[in-house]
Amino acid sequence: MKALDELTFDNRFARLGDTFSTHVLPEPIAAPRLVVASPAAMALLDLDPAEAETPVFAELFGGHKLWAEAEPRAMVYSGHQFGSYNPQLGDGRGLLLGEVYNEAGEHWDLHLKGAGQTPYSRMGDGRAVLRSSIREFLASEALHALNIPTTRALCVIGSDTPVWREKQERAAMVLRLAPSHVRFGHFEFFYYTKRPEQQKELGDHVLAMHFPHCLEQPEPYLAMFREIVERNAELIAKWQAYGFCHGVMNTDNMSILGITFDFGPFAFLDDFDAHFICNHSDDQGRYSFSNQVPIGQWNLSALAQALTPFISVEALRETLGLYLPLFQAHYLDLMRRRLGLTTAEDDDQKLLEHLLQLMQNSGVDYSLFFRRLGDESPELAVARLRDDFVDIKGFDAWGDLYIARVAREGEVDQEQRRERMHAVNPLYILRNYLAQKAIDAAESGDYSEVRRLHAVLSNPFEEQPGMESYAERPPEWGKHLEISCSS
Repeated sequence: MKALDELTFDNRFARLGDTFSTHVLPEPIAAPRLVVASPAAMALLDLDPAEAETPVFAELFGGHKLWAEAEPRAMVYSGHQFGSYNPQLGDGRGLLLGEVYNEAGEHWDLHLKGAGQTPYSRMGDGRAVLRSSIREFLASEALHALNIPTTRALCVIGSDTPVWREKQERAAMVLRLAPSHVRFGHFEFFYYTKRPEQQKELGDHVLAMHFPHCLEQPEPYLAMFREIVERNAELIAKWQAYGFCHGVMNTDNMSILGITFDFGPFAFLDDFDAHFICNHSDDQGRYSFSNQVPIGQWNLSALAQALTPFISVEALRETLGLYLPLFQAHYLDLMRRRLGLTTAEDDDQKLLEHLLQLMQNSGVDYSLFFRRLGDESPELAVARLRDDFVDIKGFDAWGDLYIARVAREGEVDQEQRRERMHAVNPLYILRNYLAQKAIDAAESGDYSEVRRLHAVLSNPFEEQPGMESYAERPPEWGKHLEISCSS
């Protein structure tokens, strides 16, 4: 394991030059202090977890110090926001400090969010507040623990620096990690500003750094686009399977690597609601839970448009046509596993849709239902769960179909079935009210709840003695928290 001063930098994106990013130094926050750190994320950099407790750790990730080898850059990009094109966005409050490569030969971007103003701040102060930094940290590490592709979060650093949103709050910084921070919007920026040479330079960089195997194909750009489609189809299938709502699926928030990117007003479903809107600023419900699937395709179409200088329209359309079938295949596979099924039958989609409609009509807790379904034999589990439904007769009919479906798979050891189902059905998820309780404590100077919640969410599938309260249904007030993009 390494100390902070032993990290090895290789700043590949920075070497593209000033056309693609601007050199900016972080603006330090006052009295930086560690709120929470992720040992698992630190391990990606080969960092000793003990480094988080050193004063220099908070100084580095609070903007006070900088490695000599770091080259902090604010990246430029554009994007479609709520369906409308915004010609220039960019890192308005974040900086790509540099790229570290570890002993395994992996490169990891170090991106400091809340680092102050940049040329792309668009009248903003360039800061992030403590609450949004905690939410991004918890979401990043919680999604990773659920096996959902995501950026990672190394730490949150708190401060005494005041910032104004709806009220006065305190600034914080979150250090996030990803193999790349290139977004769909990077390609859109150079396409719509009619700079094909720079767009090709960006595309060649992305191919060489992140899709080198595509260079062996007859049409490398098409091979890369196909993989981006495949990755995003699988990503959104996992979002839908685990009830994750992103909230702001603008094209500047979509990663070319198919990872969950830029956490704002996200939420996990409590009671199942296909039409759930987690962003209270989303008046039209563009980014509702059920709309995430078509919006994923819409965003890929926007990226396809930006790639028309390199790929034929016909090939792009054909590749886009893969998205929905791939999504459906991944989603149904995940949901079969959540239901404890190990084989495929033609009517499985109907069985699932019937269940989700019953859950919708009765306000059934999405995560706890699947967890409890695996606690006992199908017969006992169905008998215990029926009281959660308003339409008991309808659920009984579904239960009969489900029990018969499981029986057709043959005799199964119940303990093995339980282990298999519990391995894909989490007991603990990041509910908004749990995050809010941790934030409230942290804003009062008590970071113990953030750290405890992070520890619980890092092992979501295993029962943790003494942590039963984190697996309970939320109180009514906890189901109706309004979360906005303001951070």
